[in-house]
Amino acid sequence: MTLPMTLRDQVLAALRKVFDPEMPVNIYDLGLIYDCSVDAAGQASLRMTLTAPNCPVAGTLPAEVERAVRAVPGVTGVKLELVFDPPWTKARMSEAAKLALGIEDIIPIARLQRR
Repeated sequence: MTLPMTLRDQVLAALRKVFDPEMPVNIYDLGLIYDCSVDAAGQASLRMTLTAPNCPVAGTLPAEVERAVRAVPGVTGVKLELVFDPPWTKARMSEAAKLALGIEDIIPIARLQRR
């Protein structure tokens, strides 16, 4: 039996459909979402960053993220905070994102040493 998705889970699923146009990876797996919470009233609060402060999509990507979250049934509002501290690094990316982008070292050395 599968449990129903929480509203936060649905918001995260919506974020996984938003892509940085310069990379073939969604913004969640890219590690651009620093925090996501949804309160009982349906208010979503997000902290996100960009790969660089001078990113070409700085003027459009946050609005696209906000639209995607607002489209989730049950979300009553969105508070999106764009932050640059801490700075984004490739270490924030999921292993799937690193694999999709062909970035080496997707398996941490510590895990290899345990084998």
